[in-house]
Amino acid sequence: MLLISSGIVHAQEEDIFGIDTKARPDKTRRSESGVGNITRGIMSKISLELGGGYGMHLNAMDFNSGMPDNYPISIISDDGSSQDILAGETRTFKSNSSAIPFDAGVRIDLFGLFAIGGGYGREMGSMAALEGDSHQFTFSSDKYVFDKMYGTLGLVLYDAKRRRAFLNWKYRKYSGNNHYMQAQRKLRMEQNYPWRFTLEGEYGSIKVQESYDDALTATEPYYAIGLRIEREFSEYTKIFLKPNASFRKFNYQLEGLEESQMLEQKLFTINLGVALRLPGTKRCKIPGCGVKMKHLHNGVGYRGSSIWHMQNRKVGQWY
Repeated sequence: MLLISSGIVHAQEEDIFGIDTKARPDKTRRSESGVGNITRGIMSKISLELGGGYGMHLNAMDFNSGMPDNYPISIISDDGSSQDILAGETRTFKSNSSAIPFDAGVRIDLFGLFAIGGGYGREMGSMAALEGDSHQFTFSSDKYVFDKMYGTLGLVLYDAKRRRAFLNWKYRKYSGNNHYMQAQRKLRMEQNYPWRFTLEGEYGSIKVQESYDDALTATEPYYAIGLRIEREFSEYTKIFLKPNASFRKFNYQLEGLEESQMLEQKLFTINLGVALRLPGTKRCKIPGCGVKMKHLHNGVGYRGSSIWHMQNRKVGQWY
């Protein structure tokens, strides 16, 4: 009997089956060394992402000049009532055009509440002539290419964690002796909820690669705000949809003139992208271990499936 007992204890210490049902990602070591454990903990907070989309930009210029004849302004239709713009007279010009943005960035999760990040983007689009009343402000080209560098700060509004807190609050009115409602609460809290909604702000600078006019420069930083909607496919992969509104200004100054005109632009885009969170937990490669869920070997946590699959899958998720 003593020999059998000793064998069971020895088997548990060696973790022959390679699984510990009490393993929790937030409490389990990810590496045998202290430095490796810290490094992998940091890695697990970092995500890489790629995205692209489509947008429309609304342009407006409150034109006012002491020498309006020097600008590329023409009368659209001369019906006899149109007059040239006088010096010191203010005219508003507007136009709408399309844009196609692409972005590559990195995000860092902070406590499951905030997300900071940054990245590089390229935007290609068209630029129509500005029109106002009976006049037209024409640019030398109708195409452009902008590059941008930016940083982001996001606030998580709703996700699986906040859903569980909401369900706890919703079912607080039911007694603990009401087994039906308590079972319902537990069942709903254990359901997989793959959605996350984040309010995200963006701040950055624009570099003009190809301009629709040589007189145009981007001298001021821009800012943007958007709602990021994420859908997880595994603990490490997700797609996101982000409606976004950007606000930026461009300076239009002809060579030889001290005065300049300000072009204000509002860009509204919808971006679709994919994100990959770096795996902080190593894939199990121990010979003979066929466990597909997260498990332990000698106190170190491992994942049994690839990053493209849910790790601790439930009924109906074993694909």
